[in-house]
Amino acid sequence: MSAVRQGSDDALGQIVTEFSPLLWHVARATGLSAGDTEDVLQTVWMRLFEHLDEIRTPTALAGWLVITTRREAWRVRAAERKQFPTDQEAFAELPDEGPGSEEQVMIDDQRRALWTAIRQLSPRCQELLRIIAFVPRPDYAAVAAELGMQVGSVDPTRGRCLAKLRALLLAKGLEENPR
Repeated sequence: MSAVRQGSDDALGQIVTEFSPLLWHVARATGLSAGDTEDVLQTVWMRLFEHLDEIRTPTALAGWLVITTRREAWRVRAAERKQFPTDQEAFAELPDEGPGSEEQVMIDDQRRALWTAIRQLSPRCQELLRIIAFVPRPDYAAVAAELGMQVGSVDPTRGRCLAKLRALLLAKGLEENPR
């Protein structure tokens, strides 16, 4: 933090690289689109500069970033509800780059089954998986601070949650991905 306060671009880049995946999932968990999530993260990083002198420790930084991200995502989500959709004719000329209808039905069925299984997990497992399931190198200290866990229990808990999820999916007849 002191290096960032002194204007070190490398130190700032390291913080952004380390925390962006976690913050991305915190914002997306509120139901924001990818574009809105990018805007939220940009706002959070700008607010960090405004409050650099108030944040003393790395643990405080992680908590501050998560809370600020969540609050900004809620603000954007609330503003979204007040907007009216644009005329759909403007989008009629855009080419469809998505999967075909049959493939989309299968993808939708798989997603529904996955989220149905996830909702059967405990709230703690749901929150943990939302935060770290898709992050290549999660910051376990930040995750632990956010979830009120011991740092050493994050990975074993994640493993147990994934095992429960796998068992639920197998019980529903969904086969594991044979990668």
